[in-house]
Amino acid sequence: MGVTDDILPRFQRLPAAGAAAGSRQGFRCRETHIFLAIGVTIVFICFGTIFFLPDLGESIRRIDSLGRVQKRVQDTAEGFLLPPPPHADEAHENLLLRHDGNQIEDPHVVQDRQKLYDKVRSAGALPPPPLAKPRHVDSGDVDNVEVDEVEPPAAPAAPAPADGGGSRETVAPLVIGDDEDPDPVMRHRRDTVKKMMEHAWKGYQMYAWGSNELRPVSKRGHSAGIFGRRPMGATIVDAMDTLYIMGMTEQFAEGRRWIQEHLDASSLDSEVSIFEMNIRYVGGLLSCFAMTGDVLFRDKAHAIARALLPGFNTPTGIPYSLVVPTTGRAKNYGWASGASSILSEFGTLHMEFSYLSDVTGDPEFRKKVERIRQVVRKLDKPNGLYPNYLNPKTGKWGQRHMSVGALGDSFYEYLLKEWIRSGGEDVEALEMFHHAIGNITQRLLKKSKVSGLTYIAEMQYERPNHKMDHLACFIGGLYALAAVTDSNKNSEQYARIGAEITHTCHESYDRTATKLGPENFRFSDAIEAKAMKMQEKYYILRPEVIESYFVLWRMTGDKKYREWGWEAAQAIERHCRAEAGYSGIQNVESSSPRQDDVQQSYFLAETLKYLYLLFSDKSLMPLDEWVLNTEAHPLPIRGANPLYREWRAT
Repeated sequence: MGVTDDILPRFQRLPAAGAAAGSRQGFRCRETHIFLAIGVTIVFICFGTIFFLPDLGESIRRIDSLGRVQKRVQDTAEGFLLPPPPHADEAHENLLLRHDGNQIEDPHVVQDRQKLYDKVRSAGALPPPPLAKPRHVDSGDVDNVEVDEVEPPAAPAAPAPADGGGSRETVAPLVIGDDEDPDPVMRHRRDTVKKMMEHAWKGYQMYAWGSNELRPVSKRGHSAGIFGRRPMGATIVDAMDTLYIMGMTEQFAEGRRWIQEHLDASSLDSEVSIFEMNIRYVGGLLSCFAMTGDVLFRDKAHAIARALLPGFNTPTGIPYSLVVPTTGRAKNYGWASGASSILSEFGTLHMEFSYLSDVTGDPEFRKKVERIRQVVRKLDKPNGLYPNYLNPKTGKWGQRHMSVGALGDSFYEYLLKEWIRSGGEDVEALEMFHHAIGNITQRLLKKSKVSGLTYIAEMQYERPNHKMDHLACFIGGLYALAAVTDSNKNSEQYARIGAEITHTCHESYDRTATKLGPENFRFSDAIEAKAMKMQEKYYILRPEVIESYFVLWRMTGDKKYREWGWEAAQAIERHCRAEAGYSGIQNVESSSPRQDDVQQSYFLAETLKYLYLLFSDKSLMPLDEWVLNTEAHPLPIRGANPLYREWRAT
């Protein structure tokens, strides 16, 4: 056999000779049989096992069915988070003791858990990992928050102005300190409100951390459809400036950490309300930025506002009500008069969007709201009034329904307040307010026949509907604010109307069994300021009446508004307090009302903030330096407040 490059040897046939030849022939037969057996075995191993596998089609069907079940469970449980363990020592085996005495989780356990999660997730679609529960920190930790030009590591990059550069003056954070009222009774009341805030926050922290809202009776998370399907921490964002104003620094630091690590506008993959996202998230974050100078809040507000912009892509520039940020798909509510946009929603963007442009150097937001203003201003107004519905495609009014309550309310509020926020520069807003409030006063202001209570009726197809919403009770404070900030020939009249409407709203509280006001109340020849239908008798922790108490107290100094506010605070404590927070009630006329098991995020943002400010010294958030948006998030007044933090081109 010669030299060969083959890896395996080659067998050559040799000439046969006698017995030796026969022996070799037998050897070749056995050799053939061995190779044949080996080949059959290999074929059996490679292909035979197929016959022992389960039916592939059935397996696929089972996997698909399992996926559908998982999706249903995931959708059903959206917003539901298991509460953190009540005692840290239940998991002591996973904790280490730091040198400063604080416990932290063993990093090896954290790494192992993350590796396991990553492996499981790679095998198929899973929901996002559970949100981190709050970690307690020392009060001093909040002092380490970066301000102005110091960028937190996780914050998105600040937008560059059109000219490619910009800066802001470095201003120290707002200091909350000597702002207690000298009256010990008021100090006690303010302390009581702060304890209510602590109770509401603690329940949310324990049972719904990261969810949008809390169910304080059943002790679990809750989310209204306005926030989409994902847990977006609405209560955290809404409560942040209240925590700061109340000096609850530890809780503020917890909320900031969650916002930095978990608030992500890019994950919004279901319909959200542009209006609600603006007043709660954008407004709340901008308020925190103004007070602290921490650019994390500004940049998060910028990211969320950008995520809402696809909703403005309409022929008129009037935005839709709902948008899916990840896809840009937008639409209106089907029930809104032929799928129209709603006056109180597209009319309640100007304050936040204009201020956002000022502090980021990004002009797009101001352009969006200025276009809305131009469209609305040019339209004819039936009897000088603004209908609640406007078609964003045709630019024509929908159903002729006019109201300063639901569907209309904050549009009028923002006309006056944007003029205030701009430092008096937005004269167009003031002119529109004069026109609107003048026609409301002339056409919708009424007196009850029983005892002459002043109220604002609604208008439907040229006919008045003698009903007020709880939501409409903000307008008492708005009249009073206009009387003081915009001094003119109508100021005295507006001050009187504001006081009278606020008195009427107080009567709607005082005439119920619970001393809490109904969602709607009516006026007729026989009744006044009373709910007539069962579906009108609920109270869902709304702030508007207390808001007017606060504004009237600040504008007039009349102590009765503080007494009325204390009555409301006691009634909330008596009927709405639950084991894990505060809940709305279903019937204000019942001496033992049933709770609805929802702690609205605006309860922490508005109701408790207004009560706290009502019992504080007037030096806390003075109204000649701050103007509160419709969710009670304070925005600085341009030219009057050094905390405005405007971006300046360099």
